[in-house]
Amino acid sequence: MPISGLALWRGGLLAVPVMAALLVACSPPMDGGPAAPTASSTAPSTTLTPGVSMAASTAPTVAVTTPTGVTKVLTIVLENHGVPAVTAAMPELMKLATTYGRTSHYSATTHPSLPNYLDMAGGSTFGVTDDEAPAVHPVAGPSVFDLALTTGHIARTYAEAMATTCALETSGRYAVKHNPWAYFSDAASRSACQVADVPLGDLTSGALHDDIAAGTLPNIAYVVPDLCNDAHDCPLATADSWVSGWVSQVLEGPDWQAGRLAVVVTFDEAEKTGENIVLTVVVAPGLHGAVADGALTHQSWTRWMSDLVGATAPGNAGSAPSLGAAFGL
Repeated sequence: MPISGLALWRGGLLAVPVMAALLVACSPPMDGGPAAPTASSTAPSTTLTPGVSMAASTAPTVAVTTPTGVTKVLTIVLENHGVPAVTAAMPELMKLATTYGRTSHYSATTHPSLPNYLDMAGGSTFGVTDDEAPAVHPVAGPSVFDLALTTGHIARTYAEAMATTCALETSGRYAVKHNPWAYFSDAASRSACQVADVPLGDLTSGALHDDIAAGTLPNIAYVVPDLCNDAHDCPLATADSWVSGWVSQVLEGPDWQAGRLAVVVTFDEAEKTGENIVLTVVVAPGLHGAVADGALTHQSWTRWMSDLVGATAPGNAGSAPSLGAAFGL
């Protein structure tokens, strides 16, 4: 059966210093928590609908392991390409999709970029219809990142090419419109952003590399590539190589090896013509060729993150089907 109430299990959480107004103490590091079992490499491809686990959708005579123990999710958001373009030009991402799991009907919210990012972070577009900076669009209320902190969990954004923490203006290849936490303007949220919305670094050093290597990735890890590596200004092949490099590193790290980490790769929106359907890939222990066929949206990601940390989903995300539940997570 699908795994629910993940936030009730708090093993593996690691406290980091953030603003006292937001955090409560996290539980000690996990020493003996259950690692996710692995399924046989011969496990068949499985089609899932939201809320139906792999085991439930597989013939009774076939043994398939349901993923368990995921308490952390690392999400990479790419730019402006729908399923046909990604399928044709991102072979490494497609390998992950077919090896682990992918969606078949995941809708982005709208055009242009910023409303999609706000919808992920806050369960609403907040009436925003353009890509202006936080000074133009300050958003009241908590983001899903803030909600993680207030429930004693950890959230962190890793933004490539960002010069300082929680930068509120675009500079060089850093685009603030792709960094949603920077738009949430309540004092508590802004203070948390200044601590936990950090420059990404690179594959050899910096915040993301170090957290992967140490097994200290947060419960909600949100990765913002720069304007080239997210396929906004550069070819999809560039994004494919960038994602592959990071995912390869993640799969060697302690969080993945312990079975407590899933990885999501998605797109903010598709091209402006045609359906706004994007590919979302879910890499998690125990998934083998899974396809979530149900209708999902960016708020499905928000719902999963909220459930993961035991918070009430912000905005309208509480009524969305969970992306995690669609894969039995």
